Amino acid sequence: MTGMTETMTKPAVLILLGPPGAGKGTQARMLEEKFGLVQLSTGDLLRAAVAAKTEAGLKAKAVMEAGGLVSDEIVLAILKDRMADPDTAKGVILDGFPRTAKQAEALDGLLEDQGMALGAAISLEVDDAAMVERVSGRYTCAKCGEGYHDSFKTPAVPGVCDKCGSTEFKRRADDNAETVGARLEAYHAQTAPLISYYDGKGALKRVDAMGEIDRIAQDLAAIVEGIAD
Repeated sequence: MTGMTETMTKPAVLILLGPPGAGKGTQARMLEEKFGLVQLSTGDLLRAAVAAKTEAGLKAKAVMEAGGLVSDEIVLAILKDRMADPDTAKGVILDGFPRTAKQAEALDGLLEDQGMALGAAISLEVDDAAMVERVSGRYTCAKCGEGYHDSFKTPAVPGVCDKCGSTEFKRRADDNAETVGARLEAYHAQTAPLISYYDGKGALKRVDAMGEIDRIAQDLAAIVEGIAD
């Protein structure tokens, strides 16, 4: 591979699909470092646009303060603004958008207008029962944020953070088996139409997300390199 900017006529857009705990954030960061892509999380983009008081951000702020849901039109406007920034020249990774087939269709139009190409929609495939164990066992150091797990990664000295030596840990309130199961069920119901949509376009790639982080990263890198060739 000689480099994405040399081999592609348009910046690549990757869409990461996967339930909470599938490792989207971790893998997106690894792709950023390896290929110079930029991860765009819609939640982060909304907050940044509101803070920057952009036109779309002010519209989003008004909707949120009124207790409403930010419209697809506003989200797309914020995405469009961000994609115009110079650091997206090598491509972007979308996390959290689209969530529906209607949003996917709107995104297609935006990418065409921006001169960007959909490289792939990548579904991180998980085993639900294993995911419940994976997510519900997570906890972090309250001081430095180092991550641990009841089964897979415990501190070398029980109760003491390996990284900073703190003895205080915390768990997310929604990281329990019942809540995680409900989130997985909702994810599958919500994402099924997207899977069909991108499969029909020949853009869907599936990656087993239950293995080792490095192996998953290799599978994702192979997809990106395939797009660039």
